[in-house]
Amino acid sequence: MRLVSAALLTLLFALAVHGQESQDPWNFADEDEGVPSFTQDLKDQAFDLAMLTGFATLALVGFFRKSERLKWITMGVAVVYLGFMQSQLITVVNIFALTEWNLPVFRHNMAWYLFAVFTVVTTILWGRLYCGRVCAFGAMTQLLDKIVPARLRYEVPRRIEQRANYIKYGLLGATVLYFILTKDISIYRYVEPFWMFSMVASTGMWLGLAVLLIATVFVRNLYCRFLCPVGAFLGLLSNLTVFRIKRWSECNTCKICEKTCEWGAIRGPKIIASECVRCDDCERLYMDKQKCPHWLILKKKAQAATR
Repeated sequence: MRLVSAALLTLLFALAVHGQESQDPWNFADEDEGVPSFTQDLKDQAFDLAMLTGFATLALVGFFRKSERLKWITMGVAVVYLGFMQSQLITVVNIFALTEWNLPVFRHNMAWYLFAVFTVVTTILWGRLYCGRVCAFGAMTQLLDKIVPARLRYEVPRRIEQRANYIKYGLLGATVLYFILTKDISIYRYVEPFWMFSMVASTGMWLGLAVLLIATVFVRNLYCRFLCPVGAFLGLLSNLTVFRIKRWSECNTCKICEKTCEWGAIRGPKIIASECVRCDDCERLYMDKQKCPHWLILKKKAQAATR
């Protein structure tokens, strides 16, 4: 009887041990205790998410208010915060990832997803808002434009400018094709200068960047207008834009906005959505009742009617 009782106890003990092992046969329970939860990941990234949300709010407020002062403040913040502090830019590497649908893990890259969604959504809704005031490199070259004396500028003839605009689309296609064939992402270093914000590059690349920036002194926004693959990608995406900039009937013959546009996005009465970066210059101009012919004509008609 004692032997039977001992055997039963042994069997019950074995079953209990087996039950515990079957619940965790690989002993993962102890390891999982050290893995952060989604809530912890959110807490860890809360500061970056808050900062990025604040920056996006600043950019949108300046855009909707058509405030030139807020636009320049936004670009200054973009250079310091998104550029040198975070090195947060939309890059051709992200386009490479899209071709293979190889995107970062969401829970570990929430700020990046917020930034990417902000860029795509604003581009579809209003055009290349990202290029006009959010991109750190573009903001830096536009701020540079305010410092450089106007007498040093070379204005690219319109007929050449319209053809040169297609260079960036060629670079986009060639770069993506190269990646698809070779899977080599390092090509990005040779088609975009955004690596400068990480301050890590070879001597040759720094020399190339210096040449590009010197050239930008003479041809404003050189890289953004003619060479940027990301700008080309967003230009293609902006063709889906549901919003169109208002035009007056007088715009059919008036050339004031066309001459004012620094991006070559206005051709007669037409605004080329893929080239427009929503800088607000033409919108502020056509709302200026002292400069825009539309308002001047209305004023003369009102005076004539009064007489």
